[in-house]
Amino acid sequence: MQAAERARAEVAATSIASSLGLAVDDAVVLHDSNKLTLRLLPCDVLARVAPAAEQVAEFEVGLARRLVAAGCPVAALEPRGAPGVHARDGFVVTLWRYYAPLTDPEVPPADYADALQRLHTGMRGLDVPAPRFTDRVERAQRIVADRDRTPALAEADRALLDATLRGLRRTIHERGGAEQLLHGEPHPGNLLRTEHGPLFVDLETCCRGPVEFDLAHAPEAVATHYPGADQDLLHACRLLVLAMITAWRWDRDDRFPDGRRMGEEWLGRIRDAVGRGGIPTPG
Repeated sequence: MQAAERARAEVAATSIASSLGLAVDDAVVLHDSNKLTLRLLPCDVLARVAPAAEQVAEFEVGLARRLVAAGCPVAALEPRGAPGVHARDGFVVTLWRYYAPLTDPEVPPADYADALQRLHTGMRGLDVPAPRFTDRVERAQRIVADRDRTPALAEADRALLDATLRGLRRTIHERGGAEQLLHGEPHPGNLLRTEHGPLFVDLETCCRGPVEFDLAHAPEAVATHYPGADQDLLHACRLLVLAMITAWRWDRDDRFPDGRRMGEEWLGRIRDAVGRGGIPTPG
């Protein structure tokens, strides 16, 4: 967020928490991108703040409640006050339990795979309307096609990303694998190592698709501990995810730290994959 917007977001979060009877003297910024994540002290509550026009908080909160009730490894809402979605000054605020990080935050691959498998098992039993993973691919395609949004993207690289996204989307669709509700972005940044075990956060990216799409976001070693993964499908999903996040890094409004350098690096990896014949192109 821009400085002025961030200041307003902090005020919205602290005032809502205070109105719910939580003691708030300070707000520590833990993450700042399209939404703001704050640790409120001394009540020790995690607040997530997003512009009202860009949020899916009701969906995330409802899903988190159902997954926690089903025993899935996800972060829980803060039970004090009134758990739910709160609106103020053009922002929506959700309050979550704060989980103190362990000394070593890295989750071992076997534990990572076990947590993801348990999450998938719990999600499989839920009847929740959610977009397909292809909707996110289409958004990446629209970014690539919009020269006003990606003015620094060279035309040859634009064509490469477009062909990669379209080709891999078709390849994964044609495999016809089973689909279910997924986390959508279970990368290491969305998995906390806590004294309660690994816990997933940020459920707003949930979508439907093959479990390999989720596995593609995790470190490669995790897949060796996840039973039954289709390795060919996983390979295609990894390349697809790489192409998607590369497209996002070239968006002129992208706020990811060091995003442009990463976008250039990932374009190089995609070119290498094409050179090895690793990416199908649409006919």
